[in-house]
Amino acid sequence: MIDFEAWSPRVLAVVRIIAALLFVEHGLMKLVAFPTAIPGLPAPLPGIMLAAALIEVVGGALIAVGLFTRAAAFICSGEMAAAYFIFHAPQSFWPAINQGDAAILFCFVFLYFVFTGAGALSVDAYLPASRQHLARA
Repeated sequence: MIDFEAWSPRVLAVVRIIAALLFVEHGLMKLVAFPTAIPGLPAPLPGIMLAAALIEVVGGALIAVGLFTRAAAFICSGEMAAAYFIFHAPQSFWPAINQGDAAILFCFVFLYFVFTGAGALSVDAYLPASRQHLARA
């Protein structure tokens, strides 16, 4: 029988790492057109898009390695909520039509990390006890 409780922190870590790497990819597409450029994206990026791209790359990298995960996830979740309501929702009520489904998923996955923390395989887990309050902030 599988001990689901024992595996929970490890699976949380896998979800955290994969979600964060996908988030970094979105930011890199905006910043440096890697792995490809986003069609129709203006160059240079307007201020709000540049801020979003930086949050996606830096915040996603912090979440991927599990450093200050709760704080980074809170900021990334908020960015995705703002992105949805500013760019996607005005196009249509339905996420499948307005192409905001990824923004909604990122928003709620990162919000979940705010409450769970990083799980296993994270820098936060190895911080000295005197610094762990920073990871929980």
